[in-house]
Amino acid sequence: MATNLELKIKIESLKSLEKKLKSNNIKFIKLLKQKDIYYKYHKGLLKLRVEQNNYYLIKYKRSETGIRWSNYEIIELKGKNIEKYLSDILEVECIVEKERKLYMHKNTRVHLDKVKNLGNFLELETLVLENKRKAKKEFNEIINFLELDLSKQINKSYKDLLV
Repeated sequence: MATNLELKIKIESLKSLEKKLKSNNIKFIKLLKQKDIYYKYHKGLLKLRVEQNNYYLIKYKRSETGIRWSNYEIIELKGKNIEKYLSDILEVECIVEKERKLYMHKNTRVHLDKVKNLGNFLELETLVLENKRKAKKEFNEIINFLELDLSKQINKSYKDLLV
């Protein structure tokens, strides 16, 4: 399983964060339209991500208290009617639709999300490549660049916020 360090904060203005990202030379990668279909799963979270006609089944476990280390696995799925196939065998719990602006800084994905029925959010995901200490250092760099208030951190998935 891969590991990353995560942060989620509800934000009012995406524009002010985009200015900070640009002023710190954090690279814009692309705009993504995503639909995450969450299934009932008792060992963590399980979702199908639909993104530009690509399908990824993502299983992850994450602490929802304190520092949010996440262990995850992603499988790309191919075929016809993938959503229907999975909903025939798994119980759908929630569907989250969002528009995501993806930025990258080293091994950190910076997401500026517009989530349907929830609002605007910033998410950080720093991939652990060597060790957690190095990942945490990089993670803290981004927090400092963006002058984030960690007391506003939300320790829930979008699914939990919607359900």
